[in-house]
Amino acid sequence: MLNIEDPKKIKPFALFNLGFRPFFLLAGTYGAIAMLIWMAIYLLDLNILPAQLAPMTWHAHEMVFGFSIAVISGFLLTAIKNWTNIQTLHGKGLMGLSLLWITARILPFVGSDSILVWVAIVDILFMLALTMAVFHPIIKTKQWKHFPIVLKIGLMLLSNALFYLGLLEILPPVAIHWGLYSGLYLIVSLIMLMGRRVIPFFIEKGVDEDAEIKNWKWLDISSLFIFLVFVVVEVFFSQAVLSQSLATILFILHGIRLWGWYTKGIWKKPLLWVLYIGYSFIVLGFGLKALSAIVTLSPWISLHAFAAGGIGIITAGMMSRVALGHTGRSVFDPPAILSKIFILLILAAVLRVIFPAIFPALQSWWIGLSQLFWVIGFGLFSFTYFPMLLKPRVDNRFG
Repeated sequence: MLNIEDPKKIKPFALFNLGFRPFFLLAGTYGAIAMLIWMAIYLLDLNILPAQLAPMTWHAHEMVFGFSIAVISGFLLTAIKNWTNIQTLHGKGLMGLSLLWITARILPFVGSDSILVWVAIVDILFMLALTMAVFHPIIKTKQWKHFPIVLKIGLMLLSNALFYLGLLEILPPVAIHWGLYSGLYLIVSLIMLMGRRVIPFFIEKGVDEDAEIKNWKWLDISSLFIFLVFVVVEVFFSQAVLSQSLATILFILHGIRLWGWYTKGIWKKPLLWVLYIGYSFIVLGFGLKALSAIVTLSPWISLHAFAAGGIGIITAGMMSRVALGHTGRSVFDPPAILSKIFILLILAAVLRVIFPAIFPALQSWWIGLSQLFWVIGFGLFSFTYFPMLLKPRVDNRFG
């Protein structure tokens, strides 16, 4: 399955030249389609899924192991090529990996309860192939400093396996919870790890004025350790008081990190403020989790601060930036429509997180509007980037 030989020539159809191309297109398109399906299920009570797969469970799984993992696949298969100088999966190998992902997304709608076994097999095969594809260049070049990043893909594979083992009743039903929540927090941890690497760098190099970006090693180490404990407690032990206490500390630590990254010049650059606001929703998620100790809040509020806010907004920003840079375009002159796309996704997060907390009686309206803005936002992203992702780089290099 691995196809990492050196490419021989540039062809007009470039979709499978490098990982970001098919997977960013799939992520953006599926982000809109999957949310449209969830919108129909939520608002119209339409259920076209197997009886064994509850609609909310499908929605949660597909946002974590469908949409989010597609973004991560595209990002890592592209970044690892830069880190190791080894050509990552491309051509027929990349096409095969993409088809595995697509098949796992379509199979639940075939209409038979027994199809879930095949969904699990195909989805796990996809995750296994992805894990092999990202581990191979790191191990070959012995670039162990990147190992914690690719290790998270291996852990995502285990989380997805836990989910399916619970869904198929091979393990107790609680395994569904373990798989979904560990998967979600693994994505949050990857965002925090990569965000610490790239967001301050992007800000420092991207603003028009001189910027003094602050980072603290003590904060990096302590926040990583405390988050690890938080995830174990939150996912596997459900100790509310301890989770809330740890979330309070994480809210403070990551709030300090955001303060250290701030410079007013970011507000002139959409590709900067979208990442900053997205990371702010991660911080808000910890804050809302902490606040639930003293105020009655739905657990879905903090969950969607992480998911619809942090993951949704940051992935849109990163895909927009990476796709520009790796198709030979300038990240300093992005398409004008990006600001509108980012605003739509931010409004979707606000409507899903803030408004239900303040006006819970109108929750269905807020969720419906949030779903609509998300669908339009990612639909516009896919429409904007479709020709860029299909065609060769503007500088005629392979990639």
